[in-house]
Amino acid sequence: MKKNTLAVVEDERPLRELLEELIESSEGLELCASYSTAEDAIKGIPESGAEIVLMDIQLPGMSGIECVAQLKRICPQILVLMVTIDDKNDRIFEALAAGASGYLLKCDVPNKLLESIQDLMSGGSPMSSAIARKVVQHFQHDPPTPADENLKLTPRETQILDLLAKGRLYKEIAAELGIGFATVHTHLQRVYDKLHVRTRTEAVMKYIGHGENSP
Repeated sequence: MKKNTLAVVEDERPLRELLEELIESSEGLELCASYSTAEDAIKGIPESGAEIVLMDIQLPGMSGIECVAQLKRICPQILVLMVTIDDKNDRIFEALAAGASGYLLKCDVPNKLLESIQDLMSGGSPMSSAIARKVVQHFQHDPPTPADENLKLTPRETQILDLLAKGRLYKEIAAELGIGFATVHTHLQRVYDKLHVRTRTEAVMKYIGHGENSP
């Protein structure tokens, strides 16, 4: 059975070793690289074969958020799960806008890491409960309603994008709207084309941006 390959970027040695141990002890995962700085990660990860990166934010030198942005430009297909103590709203949305697909607080690592990795591989956007609450509160306070007529999203596409922005999996969106999984996928491909993006995170952040910039 093919294992999913992961890289770790974490400057605190005890946590880095814990992440490495959790990965290596999981039957379906393989640790392919580990770094203590963003600069080393950018040099090594593209050649490491990593499918998923566990990324800290507060690193010496370049931040984890900038590291994500650079890695996504080099390897657009790579999935990044932020693993950090930082729960500030601006950091959360900066990380997601940079290309991260999930956000896990370090206090949740022992119990939630492996589940979050599996969720990520299944197309989800795993987040610690406290982070998900902040994201939901953000949407409730300022619902994303794109004002740019050039987007030309249909009501169904807007509905699906709303649910995607709340972290729903494709299968959950299909169940909630009473449509097929393939139909959800088709709608999202059209959304990606209209928004000129390639990932769900880019679509959500562009959607949010249009809502916040509307008159």
